[in-house]
Amino acid sequence: MADSSPSSTTVSRTALLLLRVLTFIFLFIALILIAVAKQTDDNTGEKIKFSDFYTYRYMISTIIIGFVYNLLQMGFSIFTVVSGNRVLSGNGGYLFDFFGDKIISYFLISGSSAGFGLTVELRRGTPSNSFTDKAHASASLLLIAFLFTAVASTFTSFALSKKTNS
Repeated sequence: MADSSPSSTTVSRTALLLLRVLTFIFLFIALILIAVAKQTDDNTGEKIKFSDFYTYRYMISTIIIGFVYNLLQMGFSIFTVVSGNRVLSGNGGYLFDFFGDKIISYFLISGSSAGFGLTVELRRGTPSNSFTDKAHASASLLLIAFLFTAVASTFTSFALSKKTNS
């Protein structure tokens, strides 16, 4: 009797694609939230937006870098799942996945941490408002995207070790 269950390689490729799609979705929502975050200062009437703060600019930069990387990796993953072949053959593809996931995950966690830090400082002594609420939500989504990328990094670590051991 033949075993009809999918191979572990197929399951891990599909799981990796799912993680990349989830990361992409969370980064996209985080990007929208931080980009639309605006508040009018009650005292001066001045509009406050994310670009007024270097930290939020850094956070949006990390979101965009992660977004572009995940878009690229989603294309690679879809090709791999559909065709069964890797776009980047040999060890180079595995090394690109391994180091890319590590570097991008560090970018994402640093952007999330920076966003959380500034949001806490802005909320200190003042009630929360829609601007800080959106910035906090964006940093939270960025943290979740980091977690998905970190898990994807684990899959690429295993794939690299299998490749070098075979």
